[in-house]
Amino acid sequence: MRWGCLWNLRRLDCVWYDTARMFQSPTYGTLSLPQIREKILAFLVQDPEKQYQLVVGTDSQPHNGSGVDFVTAIVVHRVGSGGIYFWQHSVNKKTYVLRQRMYEEATMSLVMAETVLALLHHDGITKYDVEIHVDIGAFGETREMITEIVGMIRGSGYAVKTKPDSYAASKVADRYT
Repeated sequence: MRWGCLWNLRRLDCVWYDTARMFQSPTYGTLSLPQIREKILAFLVQDPEKQYQLVVGTDSQPHNGSGVDFVTAIVVHRVGSGGIYFWQHSVNKKTYVLRQRMYEEATMSLVMAETVLALLHHDGITKYDVEIHVDIGAFGETREMITEIVGMIRGSGYAVKTKPDSYAASKVADRYT
């Protein structure tokens, strides 16, 4: 593994990332984090008068006790005019119960949000500009975890959305799990 450093001036530390871990984009193909920064900035410059949302979300899919696929998506939504997204796939061979998996999804999204902030901090993007989408909702098995996971994310300083409004997790990342 080769490691790269993205300086986070807000916290005066470095966010380390594996330079070999690449992201995918249906528009741009395979990209590294620095290349993602370039694509995000180019997208924002195309229509600077529009409102944008920078969103991170993670979804997972268990595989009959033989591990879990996780997909984390970075979405740049030009409100009313589409958007672009990038996703990263990882496999964890550990067996998870549902609660552990939901917490792992939320944690992966928090880590990616910090990485995105470090990537874009020189460009004026702040924590208040990033939203985290979690794949939990008021109905179904995950309803009991909403308060806990939403509290964890809000306590980290991020806005959070749950189903049915959590498109980065429940639509974009889910497409690739």
